[in-house]
Amino acid sequence: MAEEKESTSIPLSQAENACSEDPEDPAKSPPNSPNSSTRRACCFVLQSWASKKFMTGCVVLFPVAVTFFITWWFIQFVDGFFSPIYSRLGIDIFGLGFITSLVFVFLIGVFVSSWMGATVFWLGEWFIKQMPLVRHIYSASKQISAAISPDQNTTAFKEVAIIRHPRVGEYAFGFITSTVTLQKDNEDEELCSVFVPTNHLYIGDIFLVNSKEIIRPNLSIREGIEIIVSGGMTMPQLISPVERAPPRQNERIPLNRIASRA
Repeated sequence: MAEEKESTSIPLSQAENACSEDPEDPAKSPPNSPNSSTRRACCFVLQSWASKKFMTGCVVLFPVAVTFFITWWFIQFVDGFFSPIYSRLGIDIFGLGFITSLVFVFLIGVFVSSWMGATVFWLGEWFIKQMPLVRHIYSASKQISAAISPDQNTTAFKEVAIIRHPRVGEYAFGFITSTVTLQKDNEDEELCSVFVPTNHLYIGDIFLVNSKEIIRPNLSIREGIEIIVSGGMTMPQLISPVERAPPRQNERIPLNRIASRA
């Protein structure tokens, strides 16, 4: 005979109480203690303060790191010109090639400033301009170097200019490169050739704008180049146009003063 298994019976009242008790119910979960809430608030404040200070450190150290990296790369690059010569001579002093390069550039500037150096430079420039591809690269790089040269010649940027472009209410930042006279039937119009960079300082558009419609800010050429290269981050908060001095008129002397002097 098969043995009959006795089933245990649970009262209905206990079953209903077991079903009604939900451990995941937030209403019936035990309340949080004040200490845990304070601990969470302190952790949140500490985490926010630490992340803010960390980002502040990154913002401060980023330009310093970039400056030191570029400076170190430049020193190693310039030092590499003359350091192999000193290595062959048995002289191993770091920075000696860099100093020699600076002295060499200074002597080149002194030599080119003389009549003989200018003649040699002109011959070398003429030879470079005869090359098909090299002459275009040389001409573009020469125009850029002439723009920041301390000797402002005819090929350099004349002034910093602000023109209304491309629509009313918008302005473009550029440089005045030259002036041209437009002949008309009634009267001649003086125009200024304004170079507006579109890709940092190497590529841009040229606009012929009436000289009276150009805003000339109180910025130097170097400051204008820094604004273009930095993407406008070095733009001063206040820009005022340069006031041109009116033509001086002859001072009039009253007749009584003339009589007294006579």
